[in-house]
This record gives sequence, C-alpha cells and structure tokens, in this order.
Amino acid sequence: MPTIVISGASAGVGRATARRFAAPGARIALIARSGRRLEAAAQEVRRAGGQALVLPLDVADAAAVEDAAEKTEQAFGPIDIWINVAMVTVLARVIDTEPDEYRRVTEVTYLGTVHGTLAALRRMSARDRGVIVQVGSALAYRSIPLQSAYCAAKSAIVGFTDSLRSELIHDRSNVRITAVQLPGVNTPQFDWARNKMGYRQMPVPPIFQPEAIAEAIWRAAHKPRREYWLGFSSFKAIMSERIAPSIGDRYVARKAFESQLTDERLRDRPDNLYDTVDGDPGAHGRFDGQATERSPAIWASEHRDALVIAGGLGLVGLLVGMVLRRPQQTRDRPRRLP
Repeated sequence: MPTIVISGASAGVGRATARRFAAPGARIALIARSGRRLEAAAQEVRRAGGQALVLPLDVADAAAVEDAAEKTEQAFGPIDIWINVAMVTVLARVIDTEPDEYRRVTEVTYLGTVHGTLAALRRMSARDRGVIVQVGSALAYRSIPLQSAYCAAKSAIVGFTDSLRSELIHDRSNVRITAVQLPGVNTPQFDWARNKMGYRQMPVPPIFQPEAIAEAIWRAAHKPRREYWLGFSSFKAIMSERIAPSIGDRYVARKAFESQLTDERLRDRPDNLYDTVDGDPGAHGRFDGQATERSPAIWASEHRDALVIAGGLGLVGLLVGMVLRRPQQTRDRPRRLP
C-alpha cells in the first residue's frame, strides 16, 4: 500500500479524500491547522484499517511542511502520493479586499501548494518515482467576480505546475504531476470563509458532493495525466475562456454575483483566514439537498481514455460494416444492358 500525504485533510474535499484513500494497510499523513479535526479524520482512516499520522501545521510555513514530509517518511517510509488541497479565500469586491488578505490567500492557497510540491519533489526525485496531485479549480482559468484572491492563487498554481511538468519531461523523470480542476463543491468553506458581501455564500451551481471529487482525485493519483476537468461546468468555464474570453467576462458579470450569494443575511461569525474555526463539520457543507453524488461529465473525464478507445472501435466497426455491405449492394444492383 502507498504512503500518502494530504494537505487540507481536516474538512471538505481533503477530508473526503482521506476517507477515499483509507483502506487496510494504507499509510496516510494528514495536514491541516486544526489538530482536533485532524484527529477525527485520523480515526476515520484507522476504522477503515489504515494508519494515520496527524500533522497540525499551516502550509504557509515552508519549514513546517518540510518537517512534516520528514516525519511522514520516518513513520511510514517513502512518500508515494502527495495531494495538495489546502486553501483559504475571501469573498469580496477587489476594492474591499485588503492587501494583507490578498497576501494570506496567496500564502496558503498558492504558496502552500508550492511548499507541498517542493517537499514531495525533493524526495520523489531522488527515487525517480511518485505522484503529486494539485487540487485546483475551473476558476484558475475563468475568473469570476468576488473571488479575485482565490482565482489569482489558483491561476498561479497552474503556471507553477506547467513549468514543473515541463522540467520533469525534460529530465525524463518518472515523477508524475497531475491537476484536478474542480467545479462547485458542497464543503464547509462557504460557512467559514471570510465574507464581506453581507449575504451567506454558496458554491456556483451545479454543486457536487465532496465524495465525487475525492473519487476523481483517487483516480488521478493512480492514473495521472496532465489535467482532469471535473464536471461539465468546469469544461464550459475553461473552454469559454479559451474560445471567447470577452463573452465570458460579460456572462459572469451578469450571472456570477447572484449565483454565489443566497438570500440569507450574513450573521457575525468567525472565519478561517488566519485562525481555525471551532467544530467538526466533516466533509460536507450545508448544501446536501442541492448537491449531486455523481456526474456523467466527471465520469467521462475520469474515463476519457476508455471513451476514446470505445469511440475508435465503434468507428472501425462502422467502417468495416460499410465495407462488408458494399459487395452485397453490388450484387443486388440491376445489371445495365449494353
């Protein structure tokens, strides 16, 4: 069984991912700021028959992430899979977002991914094996209003990952790096992210359950390719940015404000930008009634190679059938008299 490190493992997608990888013999190191929630996640891993190592830290601290990698290998042996999930965000207009808030989102969401990648790479490169999974977002490609700090951080991850991928190809390395670009997901972040809009936040529909995303991350780790675009909404967002970005600008200007806000007034509450929030909501947010467990588009993204093969075989079968039918049509055709 592999040794796996998951950052952001105490809640949301990271928590669901820890549960998905948990199995008899699995060795999973869990990174997040909240030691209490990490202990709860570790108990879930152990109940599934796996081993868990709890590593409470802030991924913005490069030295702490490096130390966590060292402790993981001391406890479990060589790291096989490293999954970067940790993130924070601020929901606000650009003009209302403070420089320190931009800095903090960048340090956790972008630099946290860089720190995790470097810690994994230093060890994997020496052994010439291993997989790094970057958990990104369709918003890395199609930015939306009110999410400038988050969109910028996720875009930076794409640029960083693309550079590293090219270097690995140049070096003919067997270390693989893959990215999973997410749609809207039903996680607790919408109740503890910093919010300056006065109304409660929600994911942009369609909304997916974290277990569907965790399944895709599991598949990406075991069958890495350049990127996975999860859900048709992610496909539309990314392709629209590539084909007609100006139209996309106008579309999100009209639609993306209201699609991120509910009608409920926001009450005073703590947020997790700098400190953890009490409680253990687990993997799910409050949108269970609107979220879906499965998506044909996610399935298609995960099984793209199989679909290409099936489509190719279908085309070959069609062509063969056409060829085999032609002699019969020739025999049946009335003969022309001289």
